[in-house]
Amino acid sequence: MARRPLPRILSNPRAQVARSRELARTAADGATDVLHPLLTISRGLRRLAAAARTKWAETPKDRRGPLLFFVAALVLTVALVPYGPLLALITLMAAAGWAGRAPGAAAEPEVPQEDRTERLQSLYDALVPHFSVPEDPDPLYAHGGEWSRALGDHDFDENGRVSSLTLRYPAYFPDGDPEARARIEQLLHAKAGRGREYHFDWAQEANILTLTVLAPLPTDIAAQRFVTAAEEVVLGFTDPGAVRRTLPVSRGRGTEDLPPVVWRTGARSTEPHLLAVGQPGSGTTTLLRSLALQALEHGEVLVIEGSGSGEYACLNGRPGVLAVECGLTGALAGLEWAARETERRLLAANRARQAGQAPPPDCTRPLWILLDRPSVLGHVAAADGRGDPQSLLQVPLRHGRAAQVTVVVAEQFDGFDVLGEPVLQHTRARVVLGRTNEAQTQLVLGLPPHTTPTEEMPPGRGYARLGTGPVHRLQVPVTPDPYDEATSETHRAAVRALLPEAVPEAEAAAVPKAPADTEAAEAEAAEPLPEAPPGGTATAEPAQPEETAQTARTEETAQTADRAGAAVRDKAPVSQASRAPVPVLDGPGS
Repeated sequence: MARRPLPRILSNPRAQVARSRELARTAADGATDVLHPLLTISRGLRRLAAAARTKWAETPKDRRGPLLFFVAALVLTVALVPYGPLLALITLMAAAGWAGRAPGAAAEPEVPQEDRTERLQSLYDALVPHFSVPEDPDPLYAHGGEWSRALGDHDFDENGRVSSLTLRYPAYFPDGDPEARARIEQLLHAKAGRGREYHFDWAQEANILTLTVLAPLPTDIAAQRFVTAAEEVVLGFTDPGAVRRTLPVSRGRGTEDLPPVVWRTGARSTEPHLLAVGQPGSGTTTLLRSLALQALEHGEVLVIEGSGSGEYACLNGRPGVLAVECGLTGALAGLEWAARETERRLLAANRARQAGQAPPPDCTRPLWILLDRPSVLGHVAAADGRGDPQSLLQVPLRHGRAAQVTVVVAEQFDGFDVLGEPVLQHTRARVVLGRTNEAQTQLVLGLPPHTTPTEEMPPGRGYARLGTGPVHRLQVPVTPDPYDEATSETHRAAVRALLPEAVPEAEAAAVPKAPADTEAAEAEAAEPLPEAPPGGTATAEPAQPEETAQTARTEETAQTADRAGAAVRDKAPVSQASRAPVPVLDGPGS
């Protein structure tokens, strides 16, 4: 009996599998064509939801409440309008269809899993000597161990380098020791990839360290009027989330909300004076120029430049600028006048309070003293046989907060050890600019930064700390010298737009001068003569040569100070001309 041949489909199993795949593919293509609108709307809804989450995460905490109130009011309005929910649903579906019309850009090629594993294992092996001790019976870090036990969430960038990493460390690690933490941060900085700026967040309660790569701060923010109070100035801008407020900033052709580092001055400030230290070309002069432009909006400015480079020549002859001194004689006279002005304000305010009246307007108008490179002035003064000009800052630094006097000192690191004790003691707001190491930053700020600086830092880039607060990354607004043609014309035009219009010479000469110092003359005339020695009459001893020279220098400085004070009053606006100099207080009886 002959055998009947088996069906072809049974004799060839591969044909059956191929036919099944073809049927499945055809069904899938048909379902895709039928459900294409639904898939497009679903993709659009996902993208809208992701955009909403991103917007919510970027919104500062102080603006989330008003945003929720606005959304709730909008939903209530739509619900009360006739056909409102139906129109809202149609609008949402249309927006979702428009957002999901394209399948999305092709994903970037991911880092191979083998390379990821190799990099994470290398990080783990490098951390073993720092996070393990022989006495640990169950070490979290051990030679030959698995990285997945200690290293948690991680991300890589397109170059295959770690962009974020969360790791656990043993509880016995001294995470409160700055030196131990610095060793771990330096190691992770080297292993994760140099040339980037990392932020280290130590969660000491949970024994977790989070490493994050920080985005570069914007370096194209020009000088402009910032939305701040009368006693607030913007030092620069920092990372999102580092501060609780944002400011609208004109950047390019649009406006953005950026987080600023705001320094509060005045009588209610806990950090009334500022010290900025940096390397040559780091932007300390740019910072002082930016502060001067902001201070001129509500107060008066006295600029003393020790280097004599003429970086503040654009402020000469402007309303509110009392003087711009570059020489030693003018600097000494200006600082002496500032000390006497501080005392005069204190006396006037005290008399007004005793009389139950408000302080005079000329005592409440902010006065800014900007001193650039005092170490150079001190060296020149020592060579000329005069005292250190920093000693004249003691009165404005000590009593400036009550007298509405703010002192800002800028110095380079090579002259930091020359700064006097009053400057270091009373300047509680600190700024460090330029490429520095951790020791230099900690010397000025008192704390090391929680980030690793990059090898190349743009001008105006550094760190800021206000009092006992945290250390913030800082980028100073671009405020170049408007007379420097080597800089951008756009930024120079922005500075020129902020400068007050110069006062013509004819108007400046017509300003009435202050009355004569009658009180000082009467006090000098009323001073009693020295008593005669016992048994004889009072005779004047011949002055020694050294005493004669010292007396001549003292008289010359006093005369120069009087002339500078008169010149300052002459160049000042009308509100400044009403000030009368007051003699320096010599004791309780003054």
